Amino acid sequence: MLGVSFLSEIDLFKHLPDSCLEVLEKDSNVLNCSAGYLFFQPEQTGRVLFVLETGSVRTFKAYGDKKLTITVLQPPAIFGMMGCFGQGKYLSSAEALEDSRVRMIPRDSIESLLECAPRVTHKIVDLMSERCVHFLHRMEIVARKGLIPRLATLLLEKAEHGVVAGLTHKDLAGHLDVHRESITATLGELRQAGIIKIERKTIRILHRERLQRAAQE
Repeated sequence: MLGVSFLSEIDLFKHLPDSCLEVLEKDSNVLNCSAGYLFFQPEQTGRVLFVLETGSVRTFKAYGDKKLTITVLQPPAIFGMMGCFGQGKYLSSAEALEDSRVRMIPRDSIESLLECAPRVTHKIVDLMSERCVHFLHRMEIVARKGLIPRLATLLLEKAEHGVVAGLTHKDLAGHLDVHRESITATLGELRQAGIIKIERKTIRILHRERLQRAAQE
């Protein structure tokens, strides 16, 4: 009953009666996969919950040839929850980072579990909320990284004798069609890097060459 014993170690399934765990173990299938195996991609419809038993898995978003890692999972861990609830659409991709053993529990079994153990619902909601917040945070980082070259280019265009004057954060946001908060955060990164100095309605370029490099990233 290795599967039952392992499932009981996962926070989502802790304190469930053995009878429930035995049903999950019986209904599930085990996949032994190699490094690089792709479990799912964004917009794919899912019908199973994945349980990582050995190895490691990462979830990520692909942008062209680049992959932004959202999280790296070590056993015991579950992933692919978005495929089990609601419309069942994945928001990200998941791949094995090394040879891994993954248990796949059908969506129907999870739904049956919620009926006999309602408290699991609260754990699922908490876990999904936590992972959504983490996902959005990672996406915010991507957006801000992509904003740096655009903002750097705008500052270079608007600067006269190394000074951008008369433009508020809201004005800059309007030029780039982004939220003012994003401009404020990105300007803060450039300031902390020592590239610019921020004064009242004035941005002074301290290192033009570095700003030019930032514009080309």
